[in-house]
Amino acid sequence: MAKATRATQMLAKHAVTFTVHTYAYDPDAQRTGLQAAEALGEHPSRVLKTLMAEVDGKPVCAIVPSDAEVSMKKLAAAFGGKSAQMMKPADAERLTGYKVGGISPFGQMRKVPVALETSALAHDLVFINGGQRGLQVRLSPHDAMAALDAVSAALIADA
Repeated sequence: MAKATRATQMLAKHAVTFTVHTYAYDPDAQRTGLQAAEALGEHPSRVLKTLMAEVDGKPVCAIVPSDAEVSMKKLAAAFGGKSAQMMKPADAERLTGYKVGGISPFGQMRKVPVALETSALAHDLVFINGGQRGLQVRLSPHDAMAALDAVSAALIADA
């Protein structure tokens, strides 16, 4: 498995301190974020998933804990929009240049607005996909926000 991806190259270019962690990716897992958390031995709230969506028809990226569901209403509000929906997997792959299960918010083919779930900022370090299935980068959520020029917003659906 290559440990140098567009994602890790972007982080290095922005002088972000991070470590690379690999695990055995299970293509049959129902929820790849939870599978990554279990494989890494981390609490799901520290292993964040990258979701590609559309707000009022424009692409956006949401980063949330792997054990959480995104509220489309909150996601739309985070970007000043009226409605949001998940992007089709094929569209997400085309836009980002990454395969589903390996989509990273870092080093995407096209820069899109990014929102990071506010609760993730409570952790010193979080895991985010490193641009390849079975590859995670561990870094400060604040550093991730700075590198992505992201906004912090409450994105999680109420339980």
